[in-house]
Amino acid sequence: MKALVALILLIQLPAHRAAPAAPPPAPLGCDDPESEAAAEFAVNYINGHSHHGYKFALNRIDNIRVVPQGLNNDIMFLELDLLETTCHILNPTPLANCTVRSFTQHAVEGDCDVKLQKLDGKLSVLASKCHSHADSSEDLLQMCPDCPLLASLNNTEVLATVTAALNEHNSNSADPYLQLLEIGRARIQYHPAHSVSVEFAVAATNCSAGEAKDNVEACQLLPEDQSNFGFCTASRLIRPSEDLRVDCQLYGHQPGVTYSQPGQDTSAGLVPSVAQGFTNHNLRLSHNNPVASESASSEFPSSVLSAKPVAKRAVAEAAQHDKVPRPVGFVPPPPPCPGKIRHFSI
Repeated sequence: MKALVALILLIQLPAHRAAPAAPPPAPLGCDDPESEAAAEFAVNYINGHSHHGYKFALNRIDNIRVVPQGLNNDIMFLELDLLETTCHILNPTPLANCTVRSFTQHAVEGDCDVKLQKLDGKLSVLASKCHSHADSSEDLLQMCPDCPLLASLNNTEVLATVTAALNEHNSNSADPYLQLLEIGRARIQYHPAHSVSVEFAVAATNCSAGEAKDNVEACQLLPEDQSNFGFCTASRLIRPSEDLRVDCQLYGHQPGVTYSQPGQDTSAGLVPSVAQGFTNHNLRLSHNNPVASESASSEFPSSVLSAKPVAKRAVAEAAQHDKVPRPVGFVPPPPPCPGKIRHFSI
């Protein structure tokens, strides 16, 4: 009898075996909707937490890696290429309506690593690390020999142009007296004419132009609950004849929007990096958290390779060694990363 029971149990045993484990999910591609949603969230965070310069737009997702932490809980590492837009960070225009600067305007590129958490479908940024730099002068001049190049923001001609432009506006405007916050960018052209173009952020003070003329030292920026920021563009022709044109726009009070004042004299509208002669505001000033990069995170070994050169090399090697015969008309699927370029490559 015992032998019969044992035989029956043995026959039934395979029916109670555990189901085979589900295969791991396929890695996200850089152009997958989930990746693009995470990148959009990250870019909005970067712009919302930048202290100086301009808003940046996504140009390409270079890499994405998802590390599961449990049920409905993932850590995401993103590597992003960004491009500078024409909207200053104080400009209330939504990023979707901001124009990406063209290559011929001497474009500025941003490179960012962002660490996010996706918990129960909700994204949050845990860390961000960025830097930004202007395209090389050689690349620009090769395509556009007559295009003006970015100039150092503390260049004497740039400072003179900003001062003259602000004085011109304050002398001929019914706006409150405007004070310089920072110089955003500047370009100088020497041929066929010598000219300087500048862009700079401003803020309204508690003085009128007449009051400022009598005692400019008494003019103070409006308090936070009344703040009114703005932006000016100006062009100054130096030779063959003098000419100055300036256009300023105030945005009106924006509740919750503040400007980070550097801990130094702002009479020239310069932040620490600018005083060293840089041509653009570096995102590193606002985003410099090493934990944003997977290779720098203490949670993962440094042997985990997910950097941009590795991703690009892996794609190139796969293409080089793919010798398998394909049917006529076969179109191989795009590599998961890096993703598509949305604007242009620099």
